[in-house]
Amino acid sequence: MQFFRDRINAMQGYKPGEQPPPGSNIIKLNTNENPYPPSPAALQVLQDLSGELLRRYPDPTAKPFREAASKALGIPANWILVGNGSDDLLTMILRACAEPGKRVVYPAPTYVLYRTLTQIQDAEFVELPYGEEYHLPIEELIAANGAVTFIASPNSPSGTLVPNSLLEKLAAGLAGLLVIDEAYVDFAESDALELVEKYDNVIVLRTLSKGYSLAGLRLGFGIANPALLDGLMKVKDSYNVDAIACLVGAAAIADQSHKNANAEKVKASRAKLAEDLSQLGFQIWPSQANFLLVRPPHDNAEEIYLKLKQQGILVRYFSQPQLQDKLRITIGTDAQNQKLVQLLSL
Repeated sequence: MQFFRDRINAMQGYKPGEQPPPGSNIIKLNTNENPYPPSPAALQVLQDLSGELLRRYPDPTAKPFREAASKALGIPANWILVGNGSDDLLTMILRACAEPGKRVVYPAPTYVLYRTLTQIQDAEFVELPYGEEYHLPIEELIAANGAVTFIASPNSPSGTLVPNSLLEKLAAGLAGLLVIDEAYVDFAESDALELVEKYDNVIVLRTLSKGYSLAGLRLGFGIANPALLDGLMKVKDSYNVDAIACLVGAAAIADQSHKNANAEKVKASRAKLAEDLSQLGFQIWPSQANFLLVRPPHDNAEEIYLKLKQQGILVRYFSQPQLQDKLRITIGTDAQNQKLVQLLSL
């Protein structure tokens, strides 16, 4: 096909995790969805929607959600930019900051979409390898001099959290933008929001997909100083957040008690699953996300992935450097986790 730019023809698109057909009995532990339902308040909004809401264009800045997030998180509303999932914020950032001749830098392995979006912009991506323990290669990241530097914390697929002391050192050492992707922060013991007030080049990204059980809604947001957000506003789609997502998301983020209760259940299940897998001989990386990165005892990660799939359980296998011998397993309900352990015990 000659319709596309050479860069698009040459690259591979991002491949999401497998999705079983609706109504199937497959246990889905491969794409880090929350196993518990969203807030009842959010579901009630869906029940009460009017046709008039859908007839008109939505608020272009998702004002109802920004106001709810402002109240819930103690952040001024004009420090919040909303997107169609946090992936939309990633797209805005690279659309605004990346171009041929500029570098986008991040430690790897991490979220593969960073590379995909960089390639679309025809910019250079620099992947600096994590070590076995996923310590941040901070001096190398600073030296790489990226127009944009991405740090996922907690990281996927490792689940490891970067201490704020290291993130602050990175922010102070970079001339470009530092993007701290906190998609899994609701399952972690700390966050990096304090850095947004200290550094003009820092933006923190959040999503409602994980902690709020709203992966199907597609709603995320970025937190940064208004001057930085003004630049991103220039490149966002006009009405990038629909009216339904805006109101459902506002109700969900206002219900912090529901989100926190579910997160505590996930964290307790995470600890139990890690213990059970460790007893089976798996190596477990310390996770502050809603998944575990594990290495099977017999170096047969792909074989286990395929066998589990045949038996009705999906986990994530990555055929890429540093991950071929590992599996990423989403934390499910206790019953789902127990079924997984039982099959792995056979």
